[in-house]
Amino acid sequence: MASVLELKGLTKAFGAITVADNLSYSLAAGEALGVIGPNGAGKTSMFNLITGTLQADGGEVFFNGEDVSRASAAKRCRLGIARSFQIPQPFAGMTVYENVLVAATHGAGMHGNEADSYCLEMLELTGLIGKANDLSGSLTLLGRKRLELARALCAKPKLLLLDEIAGGLTENECHDLVETINTIRTTGVSLIWIEHIVHALLSVVDRLIVIDFGRKIADGDPKKTMASQAVQEIYMGVDADV
Repeated sequence: MASVLELKGLTKAFGAITVADNLSYSLAAGEALGVIGPNGAGKTSMFNLITGTLQADGGEVFFNGEDVSRASAAKRCRLGIARSFQIPQPFAGMTVYENVLVAATHGAGMHGNEADSYCLEMLELTGLIGKANDLSGSLTLLGRKRLELARALCAKPKLLLLDEIAGGLTENECHDLVETINTIRTTGVSLIWIEHIVHALLSVVDRLIVIDFGRKIADGDPKKTMASQAVQEIYMGVDADV
């Protein structure tokens, strides 16, 4: 199966702190990959390297076979890489619909009826259609998390990156969000999900990688990877976080 994303030997350091240490892996089209690792492991930095908001010191990023290692974040978004953020920051003074319309217009280049129709479709998919005319600043945490999803989807991604999207939610809210993410998977989008709520992650992803100090230390079947000695040692008494 063709790779939608391939990282080859990515390296990045801030002084003595290494956030990517010869990081390499590929993601197949339609695959859902989970990412875990302890505090400071470099997971969010990895997303920044993939999206282009952070430039690597070395290595390469390929997206659908194209070398995008030096491409801007805007170009990578237009090519089909979109992400959510750990802390939702919607345009609070704009409605939910206006928020997603910005993404559709500037991320996917849609306008007019095409943009309107697609935005409404994504609001329906993410469970926000009833909130379309509400100010985004009035949403609950779950609502803001759903809006993060909707905004990312309105950029028409081929690759969707989710950063701790279940963080801070109740068990029931987390369950609802997982159902939404599994529905999104049926659209064929490829997915990389960083998450510390492991049971949520395992109910969605096909594969799991573990990162520690910027290095990939495990990669494989989610349940087998979680049961490995190396992963157990990393998590013994350590909270998984970004």
